Amino acid sequence: MSTSKARGQYAKGAERREQIIQTATDVFATEGFEGTALKRVAELVGVKEATLFHYFKGKQELLTAVLAERDRRAMAVAGQEEVGLSLMPPIAERNQHEPGLTTLYAVASATANDPGHDSHGYFKERYENVVQGISEDIARRQQTGEVRGDVDAGMLSRLVVAAFDGLQLQWLYDKDVDMAEGLRQLIDVLLAPAERIKG
Repeated sequence: MSTSKARGQYAKGAERREQIIQTATDVFATEGFEGTALKRVAELVGVKEATLFHYFKGKQELLTAVLAERDRRAMAVAGQEEVGLSLMPPIAERNQHEPGLTTLYAVASATANDPGHDSHGYFKERYENVVQGISEDIARRQQTGEVRGDVDAGMLSRLVVAAFDGLQLQWLYDKDVDMAEGLRQLIDVLLAPAERIKG
């Protein structure tokens, strides 16, 4: 096979893989990821369901790719490149409109703690990046006096992330839970300047 032909086939394969990820993200967002969801993705892409996994090692790799795309879209909609406190409530609002992806995230994150799990690396890196990004944002705000400086920025960051995940889990059971408003109130109370707290 010529080099140019191989390169063309690789490009076509990469294009099809991206099409599957985009389609699966859209389908899972509203229809969930169980049952007939994969069949629906295959229909929309124009292939047989079994053909989907010609482009992925298995279902878990596809699900991880979808979660990564979900993250990318959230950042793009927010118009930001870095994670920070101000990004948390808008992301929560977006998640409420994508119940299938929110459920996928909760299920996958709960089962990927085993280092041998296909999604373990994704979640480990994701948590590290989110905690680091929020911690840096809090530290910057502490320097300007916008945020209380009497608590470690890294610990505050972990508490915010924990609250986000906890509120999201509660929302999956009770859609009256307002994740975004809960995060806004937490950020307002937890990160209030120390002077305001003492006053």
